[in-house]
Amino acid sequence: MNTLRFRRAAIAVSAAAVLPLALSACSSDTKDSAAGSTPSAASSEPAAPAEEATADTDKPFGPGCASVPADGAGSFDGMAQDPVATAASNNPDLSTLVTAVKQAGLVDTLNNAQNITVFAPTNDAFAKVPKADLDALLADKAALTKVLTYHVVGEKLAPKQLENGSFDTLEKSKLTTTGSGVEYTVNDSSKVVCGNVPTANATVYIVDSVLMPPK
Repeated sequence: MNTLRFRRAAIAVSAAAVLPLALSACSSDTKDSAAGSTPSAASSEPAAPAEEATADTDKPFGPGCASVPADGAGSFDGMAQDPVATAASNNPDLSTLVTAVKQAGLVDTLNNAQNITVFAPTNDAFAKVPKADLDALLADKAALTKVLTYHVVGEKLAPKQLENGSFDTLEKSKLTTTGSGVEYTVNDSSKVVCGNVPTANATVYIVDSVLMPPK
C-alpha cells in the first residue's frame, strides 16, 4: 500500500513539473509566431505613402515647357529667382502679357504680392483675340486691369488642386479648373500648356487662351 501511494505521488509531482514547461513552450511558440508575423505585415504596407508623395510633382510639366530656355534668366531656374512679373519678362513666349501688365500698371502689384497663382496667356493666346478688340483692350486701362487680375488667384495652387477646382481671382470673380495628371483646362476652354512653373512669389500656369471675366 505504501509503495502504491509513493508511485501516485511521484506521478503527480512529475505531471506538476511537466505542465509549466509545456505552457512555457506554448507561450514561447505563440510569441515567436506573433513576432515572426510582424515584419511580414509591416513590409506589405509602405506602398501607400510613396504613391501619395508622388501625387503632386514639384516640376513644371506640359508640351509648352519645351520652349523654355535651358539656362539663363528665362529658364525655370532663372524664373524661380525673380518675382512673377520680372520672371515673365524673361520668357519670350509671354512678351504680349508683359506688355499688357506694364500698360495696366500692374508690375509692382504682381511683383510685391505673396503666394499667388498666375494663369499666364502665351503670345499665341493673345493672337486669338481679334486685333481690333485687343487694341481696344490695351487702350482701356480699367478694362485691361479687370482682365489681367482675373488671371490671378490669391493663393499658390498645386496641380492636384486643379483637378476639380473653383477659385476666387483678384478681379473678384471665380474661375474653374478641371483635369488630372499633366492635363488641365481653365474655364472649360483654356488649356494649360506649361504648368507648375515656380517664381519667387508665385506659381505660374501658362495657358493657350486669354481668360475673360464674367460680364
